[in-house]
Amino acid sequence: MTSSFSAWFWSENFWLPQNVSWVDLEHPPPGVDYPRVGDLLYALPLSVGIFVLRILFERLVAKPCAHILQIQAGVQRQAQPNAVLEKLYQSKTCPDAKQLEGLSKQLDWDVRKIQRWFRIRRNQDKPSLQTKFCESMWRFTFYLGIFIYAIHHLWRSPWMWNTRRCWDTYPFQHQSHQQLNHYVAELAFYCSLMFSQFTDIKRKDFFIMLVHHLATIFLITFSYAINMLRAGTLVMCVHDASDIFLEAAKLANYAKYQRLCDGLFVVFSISFFIARLVIFPFWIINSVLFESWEIAGPYQAWWVLNGLLLVLQTLHVIWFYLIARIAIKAIFKGKVAKDERSDIESSSDEEVHSSGGKHPNQASGPTSNINGEKRDR
Repeated sequence: MTSSFSAWFWSENFWLPQNVSWVDLEHPPPGVDYPRVGDLLYALPLSVGIFVLRILFERLVAKPCAHILQIQAGVQRQAQPNAVLEKLYQSKTCPDAKQLEGLSKQLDWDVRKIQRWFRIRRNQDKPSLQTKFCESMWRFTFYLGIFIYAIHHLWRSPWMWNTRRCWDTYPFQHQSHQQLNHYVAELAFYCSLMFSQFTDIKRKDFFIMLVHHLATIFLITFSYAINMLRAGTLVMCVHDASDIFLEAAKLANYAKYQRLCDGLFVVFSISFFIARLVIFPFWIINSVLFESWEIAGPYQAWWVLNGLLLVLQTLHVIWFYLIARIAIKAIFKGKVAKDERSDIESSSDEEVHSSGGKHPNQASGPTSNINGEKRDR
């Protein structure tokens, strides 16, 4: 049964172009190596090593840098222990008005006191600026390092300057050590992010990022299996380029260098536009979709990969719309909007409520952005 499943899964009609079989790829000419999916298994132990390296990096490098920049971990205010409120908090972190009224009668507490308890309790689960700084510094270091490595080996490749060369003799293309290292490193990094998501403080976009990491892992593995390494390395390089400036902007923000943060975010917006809305669709997707059709011809796996790339491009358009709105604020107002992944509610709201004042947006629960500016959720 296992052999029949394997034969069905690795069907040549799905994975390979017409008139190409697995036998043709099993015995490459002397000095030539073709990709073998089993090579990607090296990414599994390497991902554990990257996960451990991240822990060491954050403790031995990032945290000392945070101290130099006077980014303190901060002492989280602890909510008063209460079994009833804690039980509800585990299922709903922001109770509605009806639930607040019921809790007020049950506990004989003022509604504002209960709201304050939930606010403090939510803040307990949110990472400190130092934690976010260390995480961003790790990502910045990886993206910068892997981008430099990618440019180093792609710069000398003819397909970086002429994308039609991505399909010369496809799928009988030699796999270089640099291409294998690039793929394994990227795959291991995203596998390590899967680990860290379950050990890090849980954020509100947990499931979105989980799906993102799974999709990235699938795309990397899928493109490797069909030997689209030349186009695949170009895709990874283009995506890493803009991520460098995003993490750099976050680092500047956590260090309270607001002008530098605003400038870097504008640079990130420009690099995102050039890399993902110009180079990616008009060079890379154009090559994978049209040039490969002309040279190698379409087949089933080809359709799947192109469909995924077009979905990814659609997401790029949506993301750039959101990024552009923030960048415009940075240019005209001098303030980059908050990082929605890990917003920390303003402590000033607690002072307003505790003093008996009324906040104009009390029901919606105001949040603070990375500049300390309040805005509605």
